[in-house]
Amino acid sequence: MKVGISAKLAFAAAVAFGTASFTAPASAELKSVEIIAPANPGGGYDQHARAMQQVMQNHKLASGVQVVNIPGAGGTIGLSQFVTAKKRNPGMMISGLGMIGAILINKSPVTLDQVTPLGRLTGEYQPIVVAADSPIKTLDDLIRKFKADPGSVSWGGFAVGSPDHILYALLIKAAGGDVGKMNYIAAGAGGEMMASILGGHITVATGGYNEMASQLQAGKLRALAISAPQRVPGIDIPTFKEQGVDVELVNWRAVMAPGNLKADELKAMDEAVGAMVKTDEWKQIAKERGWIDLYLPADRFAAFLKEERSRIGSVLTDLGLVK
Repeated sequence: MKVGISAKLAFAAAVAFGTASFTAPASAELKSVEIIAPANPGGGYDQHARAMQQVMQNHKLASGVQVVNIPGAGGTIGLSQFVTAKKRNPGMMISGLGMIGAILINKSPVTLDQVTPLGRLTGEYQPIVVAADSPIKTLDDLIRKFKADPGSVSWGGFAVGSPDHILYALLIKAAGGDVGKMNYIAAGAGGEMMASILGGHITVATGGYNEMASQLQAGKLRALAISAPQRVPGIDIPTFKEQGVDVELVNWRAVMAPGNLKADELKAMDEAVGAMVKTDEWKQIAKERGWIDLYLPADRFAAFLKEERSRIGSVLTDLGLVK
């Protein structure tokens, strides 16, 4: 049974940044744009919001752009404020894969049904890693160890219901294991995660490749697999699929617009974002930060989001996190 999360078209976009289907330039500069980053400064949502602010202003796609951080509950507090805002300026909000799970787990009274999908922007494929001195040498070793004694494997990730948690669930399910027996440890991210895996406090870790690249290159971590549908150029890590495990996942980031937009308002915002992702400045920022181009314009992103929400809901149900 196929349990991959990312759409097949994602990898084709990943190989060549800048091949967005959008071609027409924005017809008019957006005025007084507020971009909600539903998280603290410095994280993925915030970085995307501030990159949009910089590029859209520099290329006169928008003016008076302000970024507002509203952290909490996996992004759902920011979502709630975005949905209930009474402002008529062309507001935007950064979202992503993790927000789908946060909405379900936190039983948020507001959902993505109340916003307008504007564009999928970027994504990261995730490796799963062990410490270099771990007795686990391969993905098969990890699967066998879990099946023999599920409690002996601690799976370290960001938060309950996060893309990290989802990736592990997909792996266990695809390998024929019992997801309900997973010993998931919310070990944080970045340096906190690295300290846990290198210190032997967790068996396996995952996150964006860029977060782990230096430790992998230094030989302190060993990558067992990466969640891409095919080998990623420049990254010498085998995929799950080439090892016989039918799993793929992309931790994507996107931008949303308010609900109930008029057709001309959506068109203007869609065109502005489409023009933004084609600029050399946006491409350079993405390259520096390890973001893969997964751009989809509003109509195609809406179709992708509908399918993605269904799949994530199914995985979280399997985990017993939602009913």
